[in-house]
Amino acid sequence: MKSTSKQHVVISVSGGVDSTVAAWLLKKQGHRLTAVFMKNWEEDDGQDYCGAAEDYESARSACEQLAIPLRTVNFATEYWDQVFSDFLAEISAGHTPNPDVLCNREIKFKAFFDFAFSLGAEMVATGHYAGIDHPRDHYRLLKAKDRNKDQSYFLYTLDQRALARACFPLAQLSKPQVRALARDAGLPNHARKGSTGICFIGERPFKAFLSRYLRPQPGEIRTLKGELKGTHDGLMYYTIGQRHGLGIGGPGGPWYVADKSLPENVLYVVAGHDHPALYSTDLQVRDLHWVSGAAPPLPLHCHAKIRYRAPDEACRIDPSAREGLTVTFARPQRAVTPGQSVVFYDDDVCLGGGIITARFASEGVRSSLSRSPATVSGC
Repeated sequence: MKSTSKQHVVISVSGGVDSTVAAWLLKKQGHRLTAVFMKNWEEDDGQDYCGAAEDYESARSACEQLAIPLRTVNFATEYWDQVFSDFLAEISAGHTPNPDVLCNREIKFKAFFDFAFSLGAEMVATGHYAGIDHPRDHYRLLKAKDRNKDQSYFLYTLDQRALARACFPLAQLSKPQVRALARDAGLPNHARKGSTGICFIGERPFKAFLSRYLRPQPGEIRTLKGELKGTHDGLMYYTIGQRHGLGIGGPGGPWYVADKSLPENVLYVVAGHDHPALYSTDLQVRDLHWVSGAAPPLPLHCHAKIRYRAPDEACRIDPSAREGLTVTFARPQRAVTPGQSVVFYDDDVCLGGGIITARFASEGVRSSLSRSPATVSGC
């Protein structure tokens, strides 16, 4: 918390162990709590893989044990309009979007924040693994102590308004510590498996799910030299660097997705995990967001992640002759994927980030990509 005074805190609870322990910690600190369970997906509640009812029951049981009042709210319309529609549009454009980033911005830290304040909240808490501090004239978003669980990558779109009223009680805890606290406190969900899959939709057969909303367009799989290797089920099902699910073999493999061409409806593949065409030194970024509220002077030397589990890599950020910015890495990055977010860091401080729109091949392989002059594009 940013204050030692006791406050009315509204906390988002999902039924998982993280948000439950966050609530337990705040309760021990003496804050007055109201828990809120969000339901944001209603399209296929009757399916076996939809766990909303199970999640709610877990949240209800935990809040009952903690003597915390529980409210429910339905943001299904907001989720469809602000998150899922964008997700489908990006996939239709050949990109690989990350709905968790948009979900945090539009639902958890906008729609939910507004609802929390309508309940009289002074602070809003979640079970995210991240930190916040306020050393000078603005709030900073920090990495969590548990680097393996750090979720600052998904939170880079938070603004100063959100950070000023947000609370992340798990900032200094590791996941094993969280489970141990839950077990020692006798919380009913201490061993519950963590959620996976698409934000608020869950884990389900991706091809079957996506084909309900977008019409698949099968096409050819070719090498960068144009050799026909097979057929694909639809470009929307594949992402840069993917190996499994291609259904092709033959000499020189295994095969990996190197590019997607929407005009040709062709999936381009290369042989070998470390094929040079899978590596990029530069990428183009749009939809920039800076946590401090102001863009830093450019060029900027910092570190960046090109996906959630990627390591921090040294880079330089420059103004772009095109839209947005150009990011140049000190060493080539594998499987840079249009549609994903690139997030910038100064040590533990998350500076901001943006959406990757294009990647540029390493100098050594540009001649092999003559079909699309040195630019490989597809979140």
